Amino acid sequence: MTADMREDLPAPAPDSAVPPGLRRRGFLAGASGAAALGALALAGCGSGGTSEDASSGDGGKPQRGGTLRAAFAGGGANETLDPHLASLFSDAARAKALFDKLADFDADLTPRPRLAAKWQPNKELDRWTVTLREAAFHNGKPVTAADVLFSYRRITNPKKAFRSKADLEPIDLKASRAVDKRTIEFRLKRPTAEFPDILAAFGAYIVPEGMESFAEPVGSGPFRLVSFSPGESTVLRRFDDYWDGAPHLDQLEFVAANEESARINALLGGQVEYAHELSPTTARAHESSGRVRIVRLKNSAMQAFAMKTDRPPFDDKRVREAFFLIADREELVRGALSGAGEVGNDLFGKGYAYYADGLPQREQDLDRARALLKQAGAEHLKVTLDTSDVASGFIEAAGIFRDQAAKAGVTITVQNHNPDSYWSDILDSGTLCSYRSGAMPIEMHLSQRLLTNSTTNATKWQHKDFDALYQQAQSTADRAERTALYGRMQRRLYAEGGFLVWGFADWIVGTAKNVRGVAHKAPANSLDWARFDKVWLA
Repeated sequence: MTADMREDLPAPAPDSAVPPGLRRRGFLAGASGAAALGALALAGCGSGGTSEDASSGDGGKPQRGGTLRAAFAGGGANETLDPHLASLFSDAARAKALFDKLADFDADLTPRPRLAAKWQPNKELDRWTVTLREAAFHNGKPVTAADVLFSYRRITNPKKAFRSKADLEPIDLKASRAVDKRTIEFRLKRPTAEFPDILAAFGAYIVPEGMESFAEPVGSGPFRLVSFSPGESTVLRRFDDYWDGAPHLDQLEFVAANEESARINALLGGQVEYAHELSPTTARAHESSGRVRIVRLKNSAMQAFAMKTDRPPFDDKRVREAFFLIADREELVRGALSGAGEVGNDLFGKGYAYYADGLPQREQDLDRARALLKQAGAEHLKVTLDTSDVASGFIEAAGIFRDQAAKAGVTITVQNHNPDSYWSDILDSGTLCSYRSGAMPIEMHLSQRLLTNSTTNATKWQHKDFDALYQQAQSTADRAERTALYGRMQRRLYAEGGFLVWGFADWIVGTAKNVRGVAHKAPANSLDWARFDKVWLA
């Protein structure tokens, strides 16, 4: 499941710790595909605390003790403690607390070492040596190369549907081997300059060799399991021997609250200290009250319209450029995101590594748009825009863009779809649709959505020369040269691609006033998102 996908969550059991609500519709940015962002060789990695300016509140010296209760949308009986099956936000947060990966993504979506102490490629970029740091599982046994290889082979089991299977595809696990207890030689099927991103892939957690049952999971994360009631509550306790330093909290409890109103009311009522996934309207209503703290995680979700480039009218690049120029991005951000975001420039990954930030910011130009449509013989164009309430702001953005297009002589009919099937419906059908994506490295976005054989190519962008540029970048060791290649790809997408990226939405969480250490600079699904081992109660 990719970052634009959503999960339908059944309501939690009636005796949930927080009043149950309706299912939540959202997205979880998975990292799919072999990927893109890190130094080719990395050594001497320190621990992974939040940056000095990244924590919320008044700062001060961390205090030890207490229980933090965090409200997430629950998944009922579908919730799992198997980190390789995690697909819900609540599952992902639990997995992060209980387990570790070899690497994880920093705020700019570059990989940061975790269980890996260093990695080093050969000259051809098809063989990488990874050295593990000294770390222990909750049962006291050391994390070894055998555990890593077992975990990756489990994830890639063809009979299983584990989330990060596609991410690990470039690794030849039959040929990869343990050099010694703390060293793994990964052999790849093809040169991969961005191999460290594979180590950071969503769900690529390391479990003990032989573990198949997760009724009583043993991980190497900062917390260990006390109890688990799917759809209701999960209680975790501090792991004192955690390699990155014992958490400040004594205990961490996840409670299920599907409706946003239940999460914010539980926070206001003192039933929880952390409320995940709040709307801009809710945040604005409570931000100045002094009762709670609002944390905005910038650049967490790309907001866009996707144009199918393989069929009329968008098989004509003049029509696509006209649509780029029809959009008033500031109005879309104000109206559809309630101002909780920033304008986009028709490219994914604003603020991330490799982003082509030197391109001129596109502005609305209705005269030029009308001229382009006339050149294309589409002066009185009529188009259907597929949308849904599958994601916050989709309906509002569709209405705003419809009105903007009318000023250029384009008639847009907005068609609402069933949220249960929206993402599968719009992948191959229609011509224009509402679209969004969570955080992932830019290279992953390119590989998942913009290559001829990409499985989630919603714009049907299929160009062999573009594919060749991507493969050239992947086999280029020099970072400056690789950056230049990704820049060429992005300049082409900016000029004639199918994604009209109008904005980037904030991801919003709320906390009690006494909560400290919640990272601000952490897009959803990066390392510091929903990271509770560095949080404390003042």
